[in-house]
Amino acid sequence: MSDTDIVPASPGILGPMFTLAKRELVRFLRQRSRVASALLQPIIFFLFFGAALQNSIKLPGSGDNASFQLYLFPGTIVMIVMFTAIFSTISIIEDRREGFLQSVLVAPASRFSMVMGKLLGGSILAMMQGALFMLAAFFLPLHMDAAAWLESFAVMALISVALCGLGFLIAWRMDSSQGFHAIMMLFLFPMLILSGAFFPQAGVPGWLAVIMGINPLTYGLATLRHVMLGANAPDYLPGFALSLTITAVFAAATVFGSVAVSATRTTGDLQ
Repeated sequence: MSDTDIVPASPGILGPMFTLAKRELVRFLRQRSRVASALLQPIIFFLFFGAALQNSIKLPGSGDNASFQLYLFPGTIVMIVMFTAIFSTISIIEDRREGFLQSVLVAPASRFSMVMGKLLGGSILAMMQGALFMLAAFFLPLHMDAAAWLESFAVMALISVALCGLGFLIAWRMDSSQGFHAIMMLFLFPMLILSGAFFPQAGVPGWLAVIMGINPLTYGLATLRHVMLGANAPDYLPGFALSLTITAVFAAATVFGSVAVSATRTTGDLQ
């Protein structure tokens, strides 16, 4: 028997990646309460929050583009994508506690395939929910052709990958889901608020405009508004090319960062 006979064959990258992604999807679909909450919560938020502030918030612009519900619509999509993508990475903490993650790490599969499987599964979940909510566009004065729909899905996919990578970076260094929730409330939720999801950057105090300007999610949301509104996109948004570039760089940075951090050992929350 030669040495090559006792060395386990490498499973490659795609096989383990798709297997882990499928596991994330199956886990989500088996949790009925999670499915119901993921679908109903954003709808309730959009209907009640949008209706309550429809006549209370004056937006720059005129006509349909000044409708707060129409303004809130892309922001709600980003909120759905963000929380789905981020919460999907909590499974990293659960897998570590249950011993599954340790089994994956000692398997012949590369850590790159493990990371990409987690990110792919979380991104698909975020895309599914964002796409379902986008059907509400048929009930709004939002006129999108087939190209705009496809571009919107592509932008949602890019944002999903970026936020899944961000969630992975946080979850990998943590040992408790409570700590993850604390980080989300202190960092991720303000990140959403200061992206322009609920109010435009135009007219805010200078120091707040600076914070919104360095927030990468601001540009992901701006890209989505550009493709959904087309020529009717507000003038105060960052340019489409700039927004798309920053969003792509943000996604690439979180993905490569996730791969890099997966090679490190964890000893406690944020250590």
